[in-house]
Amino acid sequence: MAYSVIKALHIIFMVSYFAGIFYLVRLFVYYKDTDDFDETRRKILREQYNFMAARLWNIITLPAGVLMLSFGIVMIVMNPGLLSAPWFHLKLTFLLALAAYHAWCWKMVRLIKNLNGENLPKDNLKLRMANEFATLILFAVVFTVILKNLALEHWWQLLLGFAGFVVLIMATVRLVNRRKNKSNS
Repeated sequence: MAYSVIKALHIIFMVSYFAGIFYLVRLFVYYKDTDDFDETRRKILREQYNFMAARLWNIITLPAGVLMLSFGIVMIVMNPGLLSAPWFHLKLTFLLALAAYHAWCWKMVRLIKNLNGENLPKDNLKLRMANEFATLILFAVVFTVILKNLALEHWWQLLLGFAGFVVLIMATVRLVNRRKNKSNS
């Protein structure tokens, strides 16, 4: 029963972490959207987005990430056989991508802290697409964990489905961005 409780806590904090990451990157997009605003409006909104990003990072995202990781490590300690499971190696690979994304998000939080946004990507579309990267990692991890060894046996089908999903998400982001740009013109 203890393992199931730890697993439930791991999942709860994973959901909290991803909720934080999803909204955090959306705040970066909103911050960048202020580029064309007049100076007063831009300054007010950027201060608010900076405040929101810092609070979200420090109060929800980072603590949830630490707890998610901690409960994950406890699960490994309680069930060391996970380390020899091939599907678990795949999950860890996706988690390394998540760690890189997490580091990028932390860098962005620090960049907007100076309130000028000069070092953010010039193209807002890049931020909008970056916003979907966590979704892709989430899908990859969940499918790997649920399908376990089936994910390895049918890797090419999952890879094709995953690639199709990536194309669909990126096309949707481009379409939404194009519509947004037309309505602003």
